[in-house]
Amino acid sequence: MSVKIGNIDLGAFPLLLAPMEDVSDPPFRYVCKQGGADMMYTEFISSEGLIRDAAKSRKKLDIFEYERPIGIQIFGSDIESMREATEIATLAGPDLMDINYGCPVKNVACRGAGASLLQDIDKMVKMTEAVVKATHLPVTVKTRLGWDDNTKNVEEVAERLQDIGIQALTIHGRTRAQLYKGEADWALIREIKRNPRVKIPIFGNGDVDSPQKAAAWRMEYEVDGIMIGRAAIGYPWIFREIKHFFETGELMAGPTLEERITACSTHLDKSIEWKGPKVGVFEMRRHYANYFKGLPDFKPYRMLLVKEENIETIHELLDEVADKYAHILPFSEMA
Repeated sequence: MSVKIGNIDLGAFPLLLAPMEDVSDPPFRYVCKQGGADMMYTEFISSEGLIRDAAKSRKKLDIFEYERPIGIQIFGSDIESMREATEIATLAGPDLMDINYGCPVKNVACRGAGASLLQDIDKMVKMTEAVVKATHLPVTVKTRLGWDDNTKNVEEVAERLQDIGIQALTIHGRTRAQLYKGEADWALIREIKRNPRVKIPIFGNGDVDSPQKAAAWRMEYEVDGIMIGRAAIGYPWIFREIKHFFETGELMAGPTLEERITACSTHLDKSIEWKGPKVGVFEMRRHYANYFKGLPDFKPYRMLLVKEENIETIHELLDEVADKYAHILPFSEMA
């Protein structure tokens, strides 16, 4: 049976790319879509930024046809601002709107946005209702288990937000207090999935970093799909590998060195295309180490890549990496 959000058919068990600040931009989403992501989200966008027409916030509204289905994710602490931001974001033509009630970082949570709304469910409900009413698009929510271990209130959140019209809920298996530390706890996500009152799709998020874990947790926690974040950084093949494992029960060979270089080059080209040469090259620097994780003695190349500003030279360096490491074992056999 297919998982549906509004009229969006996501197939039997969708794999979603998490919205990650400073990571989930269009160039990164491009390689993840090629790697098999079923649905993606923009980086989270400040509602205040959208209303003030801040260039950085506006730029994050950029979406492309090949990315569909895609959701625009917004966050904020003021209900009216969130309503206005929803209207602005709807005009950018996404397939759905998503609200961030999960971001734990201080300058978001301590300003009354993101995960801090877990401390005020009534306000969260009012804010969500304002967003639902402000758009014709399906609205989804991403949140956490609760603010801390003493206030794991996501079950109440799931019921109340479903009642006012959200059409799917993604739950990160940590509290706000945990940030990204410790292990994600999916047991509470399963409780929500088993709650007879909850009818909307429930997606699990947190710590899924291998096909085996995805398959085991799919069975154990009964979720409708999985959202993957950090494991996709520098490794967009995670989606196709998980799907292959679901279908065959066998592990797919990892990407070859050539595939890694192609993905890295494509990511760089898309980054330059989207942000211009200067910013495009600069923003790509955080990705090189991840694309070549596991290559022996790669550090000197990484140092050269992160310093280099000339696009042609960067491509030459990537060609050099291809030549230098061509003789070694297939990438998938190195660990």
